[in-house]
Amino acid sequence: MAEKVEPSPLTQSHTISPPPSYVEVKCTSSGNTRRFAPGTDAGFAVRLINRKLKKTMMVVSHIEAVKDGEEPIAFGPNSVLINFGNGWMLQTVTDSGVKNGDGQFIAGYISPIVSGVPGLERKVSKPISPLYFVKIVFAFIMIFVLGAIFTLLLDNLPELILFVKSIV
Repeated sequence: MAEKVEPSPLTQSHTISPPPSYVEVKCTSSGNTRRFAPGTDAGFAVRLINRKLKKTMMVVSHIEAVKDGEEPIAFGPNSVLINFGNGWMLQTVTDSGVKNGDGQFIAGYISPIVSGVPGLERKVSKPISPLYFVKIVFAFIMIFVLGAIFTLLLDNLPELILFVKSIV
């Protein structure tokens, strides 16, 4: 009959465990660790973390993977969250100038940290200055002045034609 062979301690310690079915992101503002399903967009994770932060916490701008001795890897808003393996940890990056006030959900916030990326520039409208208002009024007045000049020319056109014919 067949003998049962017990696995040695060497082979048991080298078994590879399957990767977890979630991705963990450590929030540097609150110290909490949040879990997300694999394939989650980084932008969704940032919005969800910002929504759950209290109003005194700093707003999360983006997520990056960090490892001691390595350059951090930043995740854009449409990037898929993945675990890079042993030693790599996903953590949030906060923008020091913006706080999460009154529990507001900051949906479309784009940090100036990633402002070098094309298409992510934040467009801020400037308030209306008095000079802008004066320019608009001046343009409006000029339209009426040009209208008056053309009206006078058209009213006096028959007399101008008779004058030119009499000279020729």
